[in-house]
Amino acid sequence: MAYRSRIVDAELALLLGTSGAVLIEGARACGKTETAMQVAASSVQLDIDAEARAAAAVDPGLVLSGERPRLIDEWQLIPGVWDHVRRAVDRSGSTGEFILTGSAVPADDVTRHTGAGRFTRLRMRPMSLFESGHSSGESSLRSLLEGQDPAGRSDLDIADLAVRVSVGGWPGLLDRTPAQVLRVLRGYLDDVRRTDISRLDGIRRDPENVARVLRSLARHSATEATDSTIAADIGGSEGSTKRETVAAYHDALGRLMIIEDLPAWAPSLRSRTTLRQAPVRHFVDPSLAVAALGASPDRLVRDLRLLGQLFESLVVRDLRIYAQANDAEVFRYRDHTGLETDAILQRRDGGWAAIEVKLGVGQVDDAAHSLLRLAERVASDPHGAPLLLAVVTGKGIAHRRPDGVLVIPVGTLGP
Repeated sequence: MAYRSRIVDAELALLLGTSGAVLIEGARACGKTETAMQVAASSVQLDIDAEARAAAAVDPGLVLSGERPRLIDEWQLIPGVWDHVRRAVDRSGSTGEFILTGSAVPADDVTRHTGAGRFTRLRMRPMSLFESGHSSGESSLRSLLEGQDPAGRSDLDIADLAVRVSVGGWPGLLDRTPAQVLRVLRGYLDDVRRTDISRLDGIRRDPENVARVLRSLARHSATEATDSTIAADIGGSEGSTKRETVAAYHDALGRLMIIEDLPAWAPSLRSRTTLRQAPVRHFVDPSLAVAALGASPDRLVRDLRLLGQLFESLVVRDLRIYAQANDAEVFRYRDHTGLETDAILQRRDGGWAAIEVKLGVGQVDDAAHSLLRLAERVASDPHGAPLLLAVVTGKGIAHRRPDGVLVIPVGTLGP
């Protein structure tokens, strides 16, 4: 398949010009290797090259030889590679020496202290709708943050969105049917529960327990479900599983970058409003939740509540990708009064935006009113007024409402 351009391509090029090594992190099969191959002059793939892996186990420095930038794929399989790359960068003093890719965080976190000043991390996720060709990108996040109106029209209906949620953004699967994709993703999750999760730190974890945790997390997508809630959910008639056990599984799945919870936003409100700090549960791609549940596009169309939750996860996935390209991060907001917002974008300069996600256009009015209440509540905060308030919908025409709130169909949203 021909390489499809990714939004992180430009960020990778920039980082290679400023850092000795770039570490690309992301879930397995999200496209890290192919993206790195576009700029690498030489490469070694430790996950598929048994001879190179055996040599690296004896002397990690053996896999560093080659034209630069040198790609070392799935480096975490031989954690000693990190220190050898670090020393090589120190000796050369040059930028753009190495690209490392990894789909898991090593158990002992060897990267925590030893890479300062030498490595720059780049997070990569499955494709957004813009990257896969299912969004026109006419409503560019960059232009919206600069005050421009959204543009474009999207005719993605409920059935189309159910397919997009089920297929996800896996670059190697875009030309396959939903049934084929979900079969592959069920195998993907089977590998996670049987092999990947134990390979992280050598701790044996019951594959059936991992499967139950994955199904529970999928059912609770886009909610604040606590570890205690999930423990009770998976315990069934035999009683609740220990919360600590669920927390350990959750941590391992996070290190595999299978799940990516949305943390709470905490503006320094001068009011006495109490903020809720619980994160919102999300898979890195909603298709993994569909696969974990054994669902299908047809079932999602019949269960609009579940589809709405997974549609929110899809939008959060895309917002994270677009926000990263704009030097911003994504959070969520909820306070003790029940006022909540699905996504808060915050730039490093402090500018922020609030976004609600609604599958149906009939929910736009309520969502807009909620956003305006949030803006009023945060107005006295040092963060100041929002750069934009927006409701992302499933379909329709992009426009600015008379109250200033933007309405953006997801099929028009882009970086």
